[in-house]
Amino acid sequence: MREWDSELVDDEAGAVIRAVGRQLKLWREAAGLTQAEFGAAIGYGEELVSSVERGRRIPRPEYLDRADKVLGAGGRVAAMQKDVAEARYPKKVRDLKRLEADAVELGAYNNSVIHGLLQTEGYARAVFSGRRPPFTADELEQRVVARLARQEILDATSAQPLFSFVQCESTLRRPIGGRTVMREQLQRLLEAARFRNVDLQVLPLSREENSGLAGSFRLLRLTDGTTVGHVEVQQLSRVVADPKQVQLLDMRYGIIRAQALTPRESMTFIEKVLGET
Repeated sequence: MREWDSELVDDEAGAVIRAVGRQLKLWREAAGLTQAEFGAAIGYGEELVSSVERGRRIPRPEYLDRADKVLGAGGRVAAMQKDVAEARYPKKVRDLKRLEADAVELGAYNNSVIHGLLQTEGYARAVFSGRRPPFTADELEQRVVARLARQEILDATSAQPLFSFVQCESTLRRPIGGRTVMREQLQRLLEAARFRNVDLQVLPLSREENSGLAGSFRLLRLTDGTTVGHVEVQQLSRVVADPKQVQLLDMRYGIIRAQALTPRESMTFIEKVLGET
């Protein structure tokens, strides 16, 4: 694994990385260390230390941990790991993560893959690996880590936010990643379905009516009382804020939930598919 990330970042992420670099430089200078001395103390070269301080490289967690100890920062340098980690995520992931963190209720219909908040690491990796043209190894790892980080809001011990997922049966039977990956994924669905703030439903392929044929989408009811939608297809990721469009998505989602199996029936259905996998 490489020690450094050199992928291009957007303006917002770049500002965070530059700010972290400036702070590291101030701490180093306050300790009376040259870049070469500091690099030797934490196990990195002078050139890389210089690149971090200039905001040209994103420091890994172990870099910040070692820097914290050498500089006697008492955890204040290591605490920057969260900001640095989020800056590594693609911008659309950061934007979506913020929306989800501000939601009191989230509803989602998916007819191509399992929803990202419910994906296992193996399944997520298989989804991203199927992309053409393919991601580089670093890009693939970046997206898997970012997807798993979004799942922090899905907590078995929490009562909020409220989650409602409707999965088309096709997503349960499409063998993404192979048999072992799919078995783990189906087991994860059953686990999440038992969370007290999660309703998970399946829309069977045998239904004559399906109001979700236009594609996957999600709805987020935010803490300020507003509701927004989110749609993603191919390379496009768009937040839907227009009240009329949001209302249409809301109506559509209600109909889809009515067409789907109940949460209890859905668990039985998933168990059946698991037994067949």
